[in-house]
Amino acid sequence: MKALVFLVLFLHGGVGVASDKYFHTDIKIIGCSDTEGEDFYGLDGEDMWVADFTSNKGIEPQPSFVDHMSYGKDAFSAAVGELITCKRNLNIVRKALKDQPLESDPPSRPIVYPRDEVALGEKNTLVCHVSGFFPAPVKVNWTKNGKRVAGAGSGAGSAYPHKDGSFHQTFRLDFTPAQDDYYSCVVEHPALQQPLATIWVAKVAQPGIGATVFCALGLTVGLMGVAIGTFFLIKGNNCN
Repeated sequence: MKALVFLVLFLHGGVGVASDKYFHTDIKIIGCSDTEGEDFYGLDGEDMWVADFTSNKGIEPQPSFVDHMSYGKDAFSAAVGELITCKRNLNIVRKALKDQPLESDPPSRPIVYPRDEVALGEKNTLVCHVSGFFPAPVKVNWTKNGKRVAGAGSGAGSAYPHKDGSFHQTFRLDFTPAQDDYYSCVVEHPALQQPLATIWVAKVAQPGIGATVFCALGLTVGLMGVAIGTFFLIKGNNCN
């Protein structure tokens, strides 16, 4: 990929309630290269509509906790037209810049964490957050116990821009944790000489026997004390 052009549009809206104001951020990103294209809408950091140019349809991967919004059957046709325009503009920019390579910034080391509190044997989701890179997107592979995980997970979110021009992107993997299983999120980007990886280990602390033995011993000593006290009390009464 020699060059990548992103056209970014931010739309901000404020809704006032009494003296307070609540702001939401809409975003639309159109991106293209020689072989790839991206077109999506986002709201407050969540993907609302994404053009899938492989299957030739629009996808609405909206989270379950928001009211579903539909962008209509013509949204994908519009995205196809925008992709054609983007590639045409890309060729114009290349000629103007004489196909100079773009500057690029490598991503920071990915942050990996479980979505929910870990309980062995219960389904969960691993989240891998990558930030600070340019251009977008990055490529992520998941491994489990050193072997690549294929065809699993919840996929990737779209790349969102920071104010400094760099991007951040979130990837998810559905999994069922077992004790001492280890997973890694492996990130690839043109600015990296070698992939970056972060390892996460499914380790749930097991209660040790030390505290149990100590409590049992304390209970035994306490019962012995009660028994001894009762013995001397009875002996004392007999002497009287």
